Amino acid sequence: MKIGIAGLPNVGKSTLFNALTGAGALVANYPFATIHPNVGLVPVPDQRLNELAGIMGPEKVIPATVEFVDIAGLVKGASRGEGLGNQFLSHIREVDAILHVVRCFEDESIAHSNPSIDPVQDFRTVEIELILADLAQLEKRQARVAKSAKSHAPALLAELALIGRLMEHLNNENAARSFEVNQAETALLDQYSLLTRKPVMIVANIKDLEDCSAKLEALEDFLGAEDIPVLTVAADVEADLAELPDQEQKLFRQELGLPESSLNRVIRQAYRTLDQISFFTSNEKEVRAWTVRQGTTAPKAAGVIHTDFERGFIRAEVIPFDLLKKAGSLAVAREQGLVRSEGKAYTISDGDYITFRFNL
Repeated sequence: MKIGIAGLPNVGKSTLFNALTGAGALVANYPFATIHPNVGLVPVPDQRLNELAGIMGPEKVIPATVEFVDIAGLVKGASRGEGLGNQFLSHIREVDAILHVVRCFEDESIAHSNPSIDPVQDFRTVEIELILADLAQLEKRQARVAKSAKSHAPALLAELALIGRLMEHLNNENAARSFEVNQAETALLDQYSLLTRKPVMIVANIKDLEDCSAKLEALEDFLGAEDIPVLTVAADVEADLAELPDQEQKLFRQELGLPESSLNRVIRQAYRTLDQISFFTSNEKEVRAWTVRQGTTAPKAAGVIHTDFERGFIRAEVIPFDLLKKAGSLAVAREQGLVRSEGKAYTISDGDYITFRFNL
């Protein structure tokens, strides 16, 4: 998974990035301190993987990973190249989901591009720029398709009609993710890589939850029926904690009443937002976690490991992690008949431990 951290300048994007990755990116009180994107790769916390390592006794434990990209702040007019808009838009096209940071704290010493602290306005400013960028992209596509559609090919005429409907939707300041399409149209839209079709999560950067409760309520009201999750994070506190050794972090979290890290919360939400699950494999050298989309078939999951596994797929030998843990070893699980043999139609479940059998 690749997640882009986006938002206006000075809302706490780089501070959040440091909290999530411990990477020590520059945090400065002026716009565009982040010119080139900061990139951090972090392991996905999963206690099951640690327990599986205890059962299997491998040389290495390899978790799944999430890549966070801290992107330059976006300002009004970015879709026309204002600020670092063009750079921002090129970087955000490459991510799977957008983690949108909005400011929900008062601090006169930190500049802000909006005249007041208003998370709804923060979110809407960025959203409108992404909509305008999508419109510009669709206008180019429309011109190309219109030229080819002079042949009256039904597929091209259908695409031209789809683009027209979608542009009308965007011109009404609606994101592409709320545009209703059928299965065939979905396949077409997937080719466009529209920014406002990407899944969105919002992080409200707070200093005090009570002080910003009314602002958060206004944001949730504004989002309405849209299924966009809002997480509250005290980014500066989390960034400070991220610099401490694990044991000290744990002690300070207990004192502050923060039971888990923002990293855990954000990753868990990202899995839900992107409909991702984990499965596990092992050999004599390593135990490893893999990430796939819910509904992935066994051959496709095998292909995540290596294309040869998918090409020569024979079967998947599967046992849920909980059953393997209860059995205490794979050998005992096999003796007890707990390991199932599944074919090409099997869809992976979260927590499956799998041995793939293949032949080239």
